[in-house]
Amino acid sequence: MRWSGSGTRWFSGHAHPNRANPRPRIPTRGPKGLPVDGSSTSDAFVRIASVVTETDAEGPGRRFAVWTQGCTIRCDGCFNPQMWTGNGGQMVAVDILVEQIRAADVEGLTILGGEPFEQALPLSGLASAVQRLGLSVMTFTGHDYEHLKGPNAPLGAYGLLAHTDLLVDGRYVATQPDLVRPWVGSTNQRFRFLSSRYEHLADTLDDIPDRVEVRVGSDGEVSVNGWASVAQLDELLAGISAPLGRGKIR
Repeated sequence: MRWSGSGTRWFSGHAHPNRANPRPRIPTRGPKGLPVDGSSTSDAFVRIASVVTETDAEGPGRRFAVWTQGCTIRCDGCFNPQMWTGNGGQMVAVDILVEQIRAADVEGLTILGGEPFEQALPLSGLASAVQRLGLSVMTFTGHDYEHLKGPNAPLGAYGLLAHTDLLVDGRYVATQPDLVRPWVGSTNQRFRFLSSRYEHLADTLDDIPDRVEVRVGSDGEVSVNGWASVAQLDELLAGISAPLGRGKIR
């Protein structure tokens, strides 16, 4: 399963016993330590569920990953149902996120969810600022690209698309697991190269391996992000949880 949230989450491969070998994305560290500064020079805020400041598992190269809070699409078999509500997570100023990204050793930002396009207006500002730093932007959405370009697109969608280099579009379909391409959950989801930055990956995506990252904090808390099958995740966590004793798995 793919989990995230501010509370402790225990992973289990038995939550969806009828799904054949899903390949979930697992964001598990909350935005603790990211200050919400009311005196910020920007009045734009984003409601976020989780942040990983440096990861090699959430897109091309090393990236700063942000999981947004709130989603009305609510795909059947969603890995992150705790991100559906628009009242959870934490409000963070866009300029604070920009400074965090500037300080990180990354080549770009990945925006996941939740549903990023439900906060497209502030996220378009974030994406624009990140590109001005010379970094790339990858965005995931449950919407189809055609809808985001159409007259009924969410507020700010055009701006977020304009500042996205690589888009992954389409709902997660649990009955169509993608066991080949990296970063995506089901075969209907599409890679959209909206700039030339990652066009060179178009013919080599199948050669890029998925990754799972495990971090152990000084307090024994274990955080995991990336892609893995449920069986692989169960084996991984069984191997690290026993010796930790008091540690938490998130």
